[in-house]
This record gives sequence, C-alpha cells and structure tokens, in this order.
Amino acid sequence: MIRSAYLAAEGFEAELAEELRLSGRTVSAWHGRLALSPDPPAHAAWSLDTWTDPREIAAPSVKAASDALRAMQRNWAGYAALHHRRSALVAERLPPVKARPLRFPDPAPTAHLGAWTLLDADRLLASPTKTSPFVNGEVAFEEDRNGPPSRAYLKLWEALTRLGRYPAPGERCLDLGASPGGWTWVLAKLGAQVVAVDKAPLEPRIAAMPGVAMRAESAFGLDPAKEPPAEWLFSDVICYPARLLGLVRRWIEAGRVRHLVCTIKFQGGTDHALAAEFAAIPGAVVFHGSHNKHELTFARLGG
Repeated sequence: MIRSAYLAAEGFEAELAEELRLSGRTVSAWHGRLALSPDPPAHAAWSLDTWTDPREIAAPSVKAASDALRAMQRNWAGYAALHHRRSALVAERLPPVKARPLRFPDPAPTAHLGAWTLLDADRLLASPTKTSPFVNGEVAFEEDRNGPPSRAYLKLWEALTRLGRYPAPGERCLDLGASPGGWTWVLAKLGAQVVAVDKAPLEPRIAAMPGVAMRAESAFGLDPAKEPPAEWLFSDVICYPARLLGLVRRWIEAGRVRHLVCTIKFQGGTDHALAAEFAAIPGAVVFHGSHNKHELTFARLGG
C-alpha cells in the first residue's frame, strides 16, 4: 500500500532518498523521481511536492483513468515518469490547468490541485491533496533578463512566494554576502531599504538603485547586538553550513531582526544532520526549491 509519495527535483533523488532513510521512512519503490512509501506523509525538505493521500486505481483505458480522476475532483497535475503518450491522452480528457508563469510578486495559486501518475499502463496513482500549489512543485516565473546581475534572484523570488511574505516598502533589510547584487535587486525592486554587506562590490547599477546602501564588510564580522534593528535578514553567502548556523543563531539570540531567509549551501556531501539543526530552530521552515541547486532554503518568520 502506498500512503505517501515524495517528488524530488531532477538530479536530487539521492538527497531525498537519504533524508527519508535517516528519518525512518521506508521507500518501497521509485517511480521516476517519485519516491513511493508505505508510511504516512511527513515533511521532507528535499521533496518539491509531497503527495499526502495517494490512491491506487485500476485504469484499463484512457477513459477509465480520466473518469476516475474527474469523479474525485476537477483540477489535476500529471507527472509522467512512464507511459508518456498514454499520460498525455489522459491529460487531454481532464480540465486544463493554467500553469502560466508567475509574475513576481503575484501570490502563489490558491486553486485546489491534486497529482496523478500512471504506475503502469492500466494502473493509476492519484492523490487529491499535495503540499505544493504548483504543478510538480516547480515554480515558473516570468523572468527578468535585463535587471538582475545573476540568476540567483529566482531563488529569492521562489522563497518569498512559497512563504507568502514579502518585504514591504521602506522596511529595512540586511543582505549578507550580497555581491554581485541579485537578492539586493529583488529587495530594492520591492521598495525596501537594503543594506548590502559584502567585501566584494555590487554591480554599479545595483548599487545605484534607490534605497540601496553598501557596506564593504564581512557578513561574519557584524555584531548583531550592535546593529540597528531590521525587519529582514537575507543571506545567500557562500560558506559551510555550520558557520551559517552559528550566524543565524547569533542574530536570533540578539533579537535584532524579525524575519530571516538564508541559503544553506552544501559543499561536497549533504549534511542532513546539520539541516535538521536548522529545521529544529523554533518557527523554522527548511525546503529545497525548484530554483535551488545543492542547497536548501531556511526561513524563520516573526509575528
């Protein structure tokens, strides 16, 4: 019996498999990037989308498969690991899901969405509920090819969209490890007052944006207790996860920022134990976004 299913981002199946193993969850089989488990659903940071109520259904024909899905609910997103042509025929018989690219900072979709896949030509796995409002957990945006200095901005767009919170105009934000300025660009475009901290410079056009101030210092050299209060702290700094954990704890203990959003970057193997320490921080969420590489996003939002 399949009681939960976890969808990994392409190339990160091993990270998800190891996380599930270490947390005591069983994977009975893999279906493409989808880990099938007989255990109840639980949070998995490396899962883009977790299917929380999967059901195996006989589907002797394309019509039988689509009829079974429509009998449960209207909106479905398909994951075609196998039987691609047959999956496409099933999808054609379902109401279309408008998965248009999001225009940041538009909110995430709110329409209820289930997930399905063909395990075999005549066997359907369908979950009326799943954790992500996006098709297969992948957040597509209308990209800006000219404004940001790198593609790192997409990680922050995705994190803020998933969190459903954004810096408001005028709010003070610290951007640690800011160079060349991708995250600073996002924050300044939202109207925030950004203090970009990095020994390396911002791109000149980012440094010249309204509301941006540059401090040519190390992110780890700041004493949180001596800094003016800020609404947000952001960090996409390149460092070992243990060093970032120490930095995060110092800022939380100082009580000088309300919200934190940081990238946990793994160098070499994935340190699942350290990721669990981030997740154990009260109020924390840790997830692998579709725009993350070998890294997780950590966030902690205040009241």
